[in-house]
Amino acid sequence: MLPSSCGKTTRVANITSIMSRRSHSRSPSPRAPKRTKIDHLTSEDFKNGVMLAPMVRSGALPTRLFALKHGAALVWGPEIVDKAILHAERVVDPITGVISYNGKSRAMFTTHPIEKPYFIYQIGSSDPELAVQAARVVMQDVSGIDLNCGCPKPFSTHSGMGAALLTNPDVLCAILVALRAAMPPEITVSAKIRLLPSQADTLKLVERIVNTGISALTVHCRTRTMRDKDAALVGRLREIVDFVEGMGRGIAVIENGDCTGAEDAKRIRDLTGAHSVMIARGAESNPSCFAPVPLSDLEKTLCPSYIRMARYLDNHWGLTKFCVSQFKGKHVDFDKPAQKHYRQVLNGTKGYDGLEEIVGAWTGEDDFREIVKMIEARAPRLHCEEAREAAAPVPSEDPPTSTPSDTANPEPPSLGRR
Repeated sequence: MLPSSCGKTTRVANITSIMSRRSHSRSPSPRAPKRTKIDHLTSEDFKNGVMLAPMVRSGALPTRLFALKHGAALVWGPEIVDKAILHAERVVDPITGVISYNGKSRAMFTTHPIEKPYFIYQIGSSDPELAVQAARVVMQDVSGIDLNCGCPKPFSTHSGMGAALLTNPDVLCAILVALRAAMPPEITVSAKIRLLPSQADTLKLVERIVNTGISALTVHCRTRTMRDKDAALVGRLREIVDFVEGMGRGIAVIENGDCTGAEDAKRIRDLTGAHSVMIARGAESNPSCFAPVPLSDLEKTLCPSYIRMARYLDNHWGLTKFCVSQFKGKHVDFDKPAQKHYRQVLNGTKGYDGLEEIVGAWTGEDDFREIVKMIEARAPRLHCEEAREAAAPVPSEDPPTSTPSDTANPEPPSLGRR
């Protein structure tokens, strides 16, 4: 985090750096894609897909964009505590189109219009009124609001948020009811929970949550006391899915836990009956895991483009470096000496400058435009009524039908915040 006492010299240096980088931009970023007839999410959009999980730091804007490029159906942003966003200043970069929600010294959250049709914003809250206020701050830039009811880490559970809500279902459900009442119909409301030790208690909680009017429920198949090293209890999800379907509300149940990629998601769905699968660690290691054949040799096939685009989007270097350092994939043509040299170059830098040996020319704008093109090329979503209309026979007589220069973009919170 940049110190609040940064002086005039630091600000001038930041301005000079940004102006130098921006001078390579030939034209403003592509406009957001034209919306389809139905441009908002419904419960159906949470089904039959593989999703990017909400992850602090690892769920940065560049990672979300690469996940969408490689086939993620929807992407969740990192959890942001309700109070943190309330006094943020919303600023749009005129060159890139990046939307930053800025605090006093840094941007706490960034997004881009190209991801909006697929983007779910996750809130950390233990207060219905504050949750609604926070949702209203960002609602113009998101398609859904998700309540974090599952993170067991102290930074999330303090003040009764995150997994602490699992043992306070009255507050949990009150927040969801308040969000659903306050948000317009085109903004979905969802929740992400963990299993309770007792399956019976889990089902009771799920019943209450589903009755709040949510569009989707993600179940991390671990209890609050379990960690990543503990195998997810995916065998318990089948009964939960059947229970939710028996309620007849059409709510999507999304599995989270121990899924490695798009191909593995098929195994998870067959085993659990889940409508969709959410990936966290697999995507943290390789954002292309949503593709049928993920990229290998990431140091050559993913990292250069990621770093170039991150610089173009003015992603904070510390956050970019953290994300790239987590990337791990199969090696085919990138041998161990090359891997070692790559790490030495990456770890030896304190900023984007000096990485030309890794990234080549700084063509981040071109990398971004490629992703925009691929996202725009996605098939339009057809919801129930529209799909029926499209399938119906047509009578032959009818015709066919920026961040301010002295404000850094998001950087990683203190160590241990995951």
